[in-house]
Amino acid sequence: MLEPMPRIESAFLLLLATLACPPPGRAQAGQLAEGDRVRLAEAFRLADRVRATVWPGWERTPMAVLLVAGSAEYLVAHPRPSAEFTSLGRDPLLGHEVLRRPRRFPPTLLATFPAVGGLPTIVVGTAERTGKSSAEWVLTLLHEHFHQWQTSLPGYYARASGLGLAQGDTTGQWMLDYAFPYDSLPVQRAVRALAASLAAGVPEAVVGERERLRGLLSAEDYRYLEFQLWQEGVPRYLELAVAEAALRAGEPGAAFRALPDFQPYEAVVRRLRARHDRDLAELHLESDRRVAFYPLGAGVAALLERSGRDWREAYERQPFSLLALVR
Repeated sequence: MLEPMPRIESAFLLLLATLACPPPGRAQAGQLAEGDRVRLAEAFRLADRVRATVWPGWERTPMAVLLVAGSAEYLVAHPRPSAEFTSLGRDPLLGHEVLRRPRRFPPTLLATFPAVGGLPTIVVGTAERTGKSSAEWVLTLLHEHFHQWQTSLPGYYARASGLGLAQGDTTGQWMLDYAFPYDSLPVQRAVRALAASLAAGVPEAVVGERERLRGLLSAEDYRYLEFQLWQEGVPRYLELAVAEAALRAGEPGAAFRALPDFQPYEAVVRRLRARHDRDLAELHLESDRRVAFYPLGAGVAALLERSGRDWREAYERQPFSLLALVR
């Protein structure tokens, strides 16, 4: 999730050298727990191996991470750290300098925003505090890393502001709280029909359901729908694409494979495919609210991928217009 931050012009403003390894899951005073180091190392390894093939150009985006752990926050791979951090040196496992400061953010946070030095930064709690398995946590970091790429596009913030959806909000909170007609029965039915057409994978049916839904929404509501599908749906789709690419990226390191909840990426791919199908089949706008846009957008991205068209260039050139790419 991309977290909005104060200032409308930036709508979405919207670890550590420890040469001796502490026991897994525990940290020496001021140091990262070994399990956290291992998961971070796998996230960086996977990003380095798959980004250029999954989404060419993504590999040029810095993957700055602020890990919220216990009473401290650990900054990794950030090119412009602010002065309140203390360097712990270069971590040989992570391949990056790690810096530390006292904790400021909630330990369950999963968001991307300019938390440090004005640079979009992944702010994430540990796998345990966010309720994710190790593999899920790694893929979530890649999801958030794609938000970093999105916000690096030229004119991104001006275009988001130009959607005209803020209705006087100057904090960026409109991105989460926009009054979409979630409780409209006709809109709910139309969204379920769109989800069913995406599950069936027939572009002509998707176009028809898209136009029916468009006819039920105001121009502003439809812009918000497209904004959310573009913003959150494609990163959700990329979780599966990255997991599939991981099958060709070599085995994770021995330390990651030794984690108690380790699962090979083959099993992760099966689970994510099942989640994708289930989420479209069981989508309920009235209860899922904004989160319903995640599987819808992922369904659109999957359909575009199967079409064989090079849709990524259009996705970059025309932000906030994902359904429009289906023809």
